Amino acid sequence: MSWTVSRGPRRIVCLTEEPTEILYQLGEGDRIVGISAYTVRPPEARRDKPVVSAFVGGSVRKICALAPDLVIGFSDIQADLARQLISANLPVLIFNQRSLQEILDVILDLGRLVDRRDAAEALVAGYVQRLERAAARAAQRAWRPRVYFEEWDEPMISAIRWVSELIAIAGGRDVFEARSHGKLARERFVSADEVLAENPEVVLASWCGKPFERPAFEGRPGFSALEAVRQGRVHEVPAELILQPGPACLTDGLDFLLDVLKE
Repeated sequence: MSWTVSRGPRRIVCLTEEPTEILYQLGEGDRIVGISAYTVRPPEARRDKPVVSAFVGGSVRKICALAPDLVIGFSDIQADLARQLISANLPVLIFNQRSLQEILDVILDLGRLVDRRDAAEALVAGYVQRLERAAARAAQRAWRPRVYFEEWDEPMISAIRWVSELIAIAGGRDVFEARSHGKLARERFVSADEVLAENPEVVLASWCGKPFERPAFEGRPGFSALEAVRQGRVHEVPAELILQPGPACLTDGLDFLLDVLKE
């Protein structure tokens, strides 16, 4: 009998996109053996790795066939899939990051997990510098618009915490910022009357899992009077840029917000 000092899991299944992108950023993409159907970044992951899950569900059979030594997922929404995988005797790690700081911490956690602590710390330091530079630039702007971010239409769900924080960094004011701290989606439900009362100057929408329908949004009762609608400031944000709690939202997602929130 003998033992070794492990360098971390060698066969990883990623149930969402962000751990995939993080591991590639750390130079450890070779450890990944299965990915989510929603994976867009990096493109080589979608080209080279088998798809074994959606978001809510996945193929336990396909995942088991890959013989992973770790399955990584995200959020309470994947609890049922995680339970099935644990029942199949697989090691499962579920993160539940909601804030920008928690996103940065997950990058560090994954770096330690795959014996790439130094690389992860350097990566996070770079993201922190980006966030700080963006906040400093946006702070110089005279216009800080009221922003309504819509993650879903029925029921209407406002921004999750990291999105709300990115809006602030980019120079906007999330009209439902207090609600963004809710851990569960239902804590971020809003009504049409509440949106009308806030009268946002900019509307950003990213309907998770389906295209944003601008005519349907603007056609809601009373919404034609919203300042954002009257000024033509209703924008769809690509979901893969803003609703992925990993490198995408810290880079291209933030850049998108900086662009649409400029005067």
